[in-house]
Amino acid sequence: MLSYHTKHLTEAGCDEAGRGCLAGPVFAAAVILPPDYHHPLLTDSKQLDKDTRDQLRKTIEAEALHFAVAHCTPQEIDKINILWASVRAMHKALAMLSVQPDQILVDGNHFKAFRHIPHHCIIKGDATYFSIAAASILAKTYRDEYMEQLHLDFPQYHWHENKGYPTPAHRKAIEAFGPTIHHRKSFRLLPESTQTLLFDDY
Repeated sequence: MLSYHTKHLTEAGCDEAGRGCLAGPVFAAAVILPPDYHHPLLTDSKQLDKDTRDQLRKTIEAEALHFAVAHCTPQEIDKINILWASVRAMHKALAMLSVQPDQILVDGNHFKAFRHIPHHCIIKGDATYFSIAAASILAKTYRDEYMEQLHLDFPQYHWHENKGYPTPAHRKAIEAFGPTIHHRKSFRLLPESTQTLLFDDY
């Protein structure tokens, strides 16, 4: 793992969580870490268990110089598609930072320029740069927490377990109870023959 892309620049790492979900917002985080930052456990959030992610979230929030977390709603996702909603969520998080970075490091291969700040798209960036890994931890843990809260109002969908991802149990619940306002209408929630009937009364 690397502490920086370009030495002596203030770099913000960005990542998102929830692109592949059927329900809930897409979350994104932006994190600026101290120069030469290192943590032995910090890596791509998908490679870590829940307890480690939760502990790292506390560490990141305590040790980052600046961080912000934002999201785009299912309605925004349906309007502009999930890719650009993910980028918009990153832009929202960057705009919330208390300082403007000199450079932005983004996980993946798609981004739109933010305030003319130079940026680099890095495949598997969350397993390469500490700042992106930190952003992936915050985006994931904040989103999971959000879905666990939504579960209290919609327990039949088991969002406390699947977090909105397309598990068989989640799809069975959609078929049995129909979609909610938190489901993404532009996604294939069920097989095509059934999908066309889902939103008739939505």
